[in-house]
Amino acid sequence: MKNIFKLNWQVFLALAILITVASCSSEDPEPVNEEELITTVRVTFTNTQDATDVVTATFTDLDGPGGDDGVAVNPTLSANSAYTATVEFLNEAETPTEDITEEVAEEDDEHQVFFITGSGLNLTYTYDDQDGNGNPLGLTGIATTAAASTGTLQVVLVHEPVKTAAGVSGGDLTNAAGDEDIRVSFSVTIQ
Repeated sequence: MKNIFKLNWQVFLALAILITVASCSSEDPEPVNEEELITTVRVTFTNTQDATDVVTATFTDLDGPGGDDGVAVNPTLSANSAYTATVEFLNEAETPTEDITEEVAEEDDEHQVFFITGSGLNLTYTYDDQDGNGNPLGLTGIATTAAASTGTLQVVLVHEPVKTAAGVSGGDLTNAAGDEDIRVSFSVTIQ
């Protein structure tokens, strides 16, 4: 019995020393870049020829991903028109509302907004802003409509995209890599 106690005590001491040595690592942990909660995406379309023609598309999901479904207010745009499109990202779960757009603008080289039109929707998007390196950002752009049509428009915010990859500067998400901060879909009517 005495030998078992002595052996258990030696095992305990050895484990304690091992844990102490292992926990004394000289490497500092990487800081965690916590993602912001984006509850609301708002796209404001202002007709470049008629400043009174302002259309707002909004997607709101106050409890964030995984809870209740979000609600979209879908836009109706005029055919054969050009619109300045301005995108806002908000966290309305905070009081007061947190404007994530400001952070995206400050970290412009780490973000890009993509506008993805579904087949059948006669709408094109071109970037009207850029980051500090001359690459597209997408908080503002020009949405140009053609003949009457309907279809989906997805707005995607990507964190740390590869902006120099093939097609990315033209708005093609295929080679962008990075992480999607949010992706929302609108049903657009052009009439």
